[in-house]
Amino acid sequence: MEKLVILDSNSLMNRAFYALPLLTNSDGEYTNAVFGFASMLFKIKEDIKPDFIVATFDKRAPTFRHLEYGDYKAGRKKMPEELAQQFPLVKEMLNLFDINIFEIDGFEADDLIGTLAKHAEKNGMEVYIVTGDRDALQLASDNINVVITKKGITEKEIYNKNRIIEEMGVTPTEFIDVKGLMGDKSDNIPGVPGIGEKTAYKLIQTYKSVENVLNNIDEIKGKKLKENLMEYREQAVFSKKLATIMINVPVEIDLDEIKSNKKLNIEGLRQMFYKLQFKSLMDKLPKDSTEEKVDHIEFSLIGKKEEFLQLKEKCLKEKIYIKFITDNDAKYSSLSLQYASIRVKDEIYIVNMDKIEKDNLSILKEILENKDVEKVLFDVKTPYTALRKIGIYLDNVIFDVKIAAYLIESSKSEYDVKTLVNEYIYKECSGEGLDLLCKETFYLKNLYENFEEKLKENNMEDLFYNIEMPLTKVLSYMEGYGFKVDKDKLNELGEKFTYEIKNIQEEIFNLSEEEFNINSPKQLGKILFEKLDLPVIKKTKTGYSTNAEVLEQLSDKHPIIDKITYYRQLTKLYSTYVEGLKNVIQEDGNIHSSFNQTVTTTGRLSSTEPNLQNIPIKYEMGREIRKVFIPDNSESLILSADYSQIELRVLADIADDENLINAFKEHSDIHTKTASEVFGVPIDEVTSLLRGRAKAVNFGIVYGISDFSLAKDLGIAKKEAKQYMDIYFERYPKVKDYLKNIVEEGKEKGYVTTIVNRRRYIPEINASNKIVKSLGERLAMNTPIQGSAADIIKLAMIKVFNELQTRKLKSKLILQVHDELIINVYKDELKEVEEIVKTQMENVMNLDVPLEIDMNIGNNWYEAK
Repeated sequence: MEKLVILDSNSLMNRAFYALPLLTNSDGEYTNAVFGFASMLFKIKEDIKPDFIVATFDKRAPTFRHLEYGDYKAGRKKMPEELAQQFPLVKEMLNLFDINIFEIDGFEADDLIGTLAKHAEKNGMEVYIVTGDRDALQLASDNINVVITKKGITEKEIYNKNRIIEEMGVTPTEFIDVKGLMGDKSDNIPGVPGIGEKTAYKLIQTYKSVENVLNNIDEIKGKKLKENLMEYREQAVFSKKLATIMINVPVEIDLDEIKSNKKLNIEGLRQMFYKLQFKSLMDKLPKDSTEEKVDHIEFSLIGKKEEFLQLKEKCLKEKIYIKFITDNDAKYSSLSLQYASIRVKDEIYIVNMDKIEKDNLSILKEILENKDVEKVLFDVKTPYTALRKIGIYLDNVIFDVKIAAYLIESSKSEYDVKTLVNEYIYKECSGEGLDLLCKETFYLKNLYENFEEKLKENNMEDLFYNIEMPLTKVLSYMEGYGFKVDKDKLNELGEKFTYEIKNIQEEIFNLSEEEFNINSPKQLGKILFEKLDLPVIKKTKTGYSTNAEVLEQLSDKHPIIDKITYYRQLTKLYSTYVEGLKNVIQEDGNIHSSFNQTVTTTGRLSSTEPNLQNIPIKYEMGREIRKVFIPDNSESLILSADYSQIELRVLADIADDENLINAFKEHSDIHTKTASEVFGVPIDEVTSLLRGRAKAVNFGIVYGISDFSLAKDLGIAKKEAKQYMDIYFERYPKVKDYLKNIVEEGKEKGYVTTIVNRRRYIPEINASNKIVKSLGERLAMNTPIQGSAADIIKLAMIKVFNELQTRKLKSKLILQVHDELIINVYKDELKEVEEIVKTQMENVMNLDVPLEIDMNIGNNWYEAK
């Protein structure tokens, strides 16, 4: 017999929605019910192996049951909006599966299911009704099976007529009579008061129907039961009618149509699953027989001079796609190239860079340096550096696939060709060694064409081509140049740290009146909460929590707390930046930090090996670490140029607030001016305390701070903090409007953008969890500000770097830390470099507020700050 599966879609959507946590994709669309529904569908196809599937849905219009009984389903909770939004997606998915959808005004999905099931049975089909609603058990027969979804989304029980009789003691049709007597709370079917499930089953097992029960009331034992049956006899019959699923809905059923053209739209499903971020489900889709077969892509491993000459001839006529494999990426001094893989048209050529002969390297150099040959690469920064080490200056790179992928979706933890091919091109890219390298190179063309279009759609072309792409070369040069370290000073600083750590350790022991392992949370917990009897803030599975948050709450309870906090800072600084720096000084005496362009969701750069952007400078000992960073030689100095309050300036520009804009145009101290206005005192009477509080308000606004958090930061009452913020917003009303509008925009679009259209998706903003939603709102407020500041400093880096290169100066840009640029400047070029830096940084972008920098010179980084 042919098998037909009928999906009770509303029931399955409910089951999936409540079984899974609330999920969203990067566009902010809710997806958990769709994911659960799709997972169940795949499981059903795998287990039942149906020949055909149809889906039924409830319509919003009242049914005949509502018209006959106004309280039908009364009291049911309204469908959550997060679930309602997912129904169109499920219907779109069913269409891609080529599954017929049935829904009709005036009737429930149950009635359509009953009608479809009986019609299919009459036509010789075996039917499986998939639902979470036990009401459907009444439809079971020899050839109609009811698949009840159980806990979660994959467990299920299958009932046919015999199983129902065996387990329940009634036939499927008698199951309706049971419901007529006991009623149904979920549907608000009244039944007969006082009759529960046990009694209802017993009565129907004896009398077979509601009508027979009512005709034999005299035989029934129990005075109250008899009275209720007599009093509510009409209600019992009516309840049975309400509980009865119709099997003759006036709907046209064309089995030939259901059976015809059952072909999945695999490409459409892949695209939908990619958009909804259902990575695990993409693997469940069958391979399309029409897909381009790439398992047998062949490559040529070339090594002879004539092969290189032929490659050169082909490359001069085409756009080429290149993937490099490098070795020792994390260490500049030992960074080297292993393989270069080049796609020209549909041919792949792989070069073993370890074994390449000198003459052939010269030919490869001609290809890579040719200004007329357009080149598409993946992660070009490292090849720029590695090639430069062997005298090759890669030119005319028009597209970096990795950078494009990052701009399109900045929240991924990793960007690799295999994953990108799977997610964007919907093809497999598997294998090992050179076979995998060949496939990755082959697919760069597809990724390039896909991402080029997406960047255009997202209006990110300016950001990509004029900021991120040029920046790859700047970062490569910075990494290659490095920052010189004074080893003697570092050793001296190490001794100073050791002495300071020993001193603070002794102070802690004196306050605790015993020695213990300060680094052991268990021992520290005993000292703080048992010996010193400080209030316990938080407990963990292993004992007392002594994390930074706990210590902060205890800071005013005992002098030992600040000592422990300082001790932790010192030991971390010592291990990370004193001992840590010793390990990363390379053969040339410099450290060559790696700058990461595709890590942060805001667009900021990060650095590793070592991370020079996170040196804590709260304590003087932290600031002293900068003394070990020195110029290249006695003929040069360190120049530091730092944007002044760039995020507040960006806020003024984005919010278009005249008062804030004017404050910057007048070159006022913005924190003093804010303090004067918020606290209502003349500017010359603003104290350092008031200025500090105004500063907290200014930067708090940038980060979407709440009055509760501001109160905590300032150590004041929430009411007072709210008053500060209210006055601030009265003075700068357009800032308030901006914050409100950007949150609404984030909720509507699922993302926010910077001045140059850098996009950040914020799924948290539409979360039902208030804490997560609040985080999303803060991200929406801050991202356009912090992201625009990141765009500005990146553009400034490019402008300064290019100007230094154009003028052929010896001075070099060597480091970027947040809003600061560091330049190794030669003394005889100092005046010219200062003019370049000031001009380029302050005029990098046309805002309604002036961009200003603080510039300092020193014999080390510490002095330049």
